[in-house]
Amino acid sequence: MSLAYDQNGLQFHYPDAWSLEREESQQGWSITLQSQGTGFLLIVCDQEMPQAEEMAEATLEALRKDYPLLEADSIIENICGQPAIGHDIGFFSLDLENTCKTRCLYIQDGTLLFLSQSSDIDYKKFGPAMQALYASIKIDNE
Repeated sequence: MSLAYDQNGLQFHYPDAWSLEREESQQGWSITLQSQGTGFLLIVCDQEMPQAEEMAEATLEALRKDYPLLEADSIIENICGQPAIGHDIGFFSLDLENTCKTRCLYIQDGTLLFLSQSSDIDYKKFGPAMQALYASIKIDNE
């Protein structure tokens, strides 16, 4: 089973066992989706409309401060018919290998950042759910 999210021109489906928390901020809003394990997805909308490239690089640098030995590959991926700029990232934390994916793109409300992460011990369990969630994303820019 899955639940649906539909606000601010962003729609997606997520597992009903995951929790969703939405918060407003001065610059926009954010959504945190948390699995029962280490898998999570953070979605941030910055209504000040920073460049997607700048948002992706700032996110990578913030992660690099906590994980200086992380490895990252730059990625451009098609999400909802538009280029999403970001990184595929790997790093170790608490002796666990972690996989992280960032993607940035534009919607009518602002610049969106998607950041998904899971430790590799949970990736087989939560990876397919995250892939299905990304595949279900729809953006209404009208």
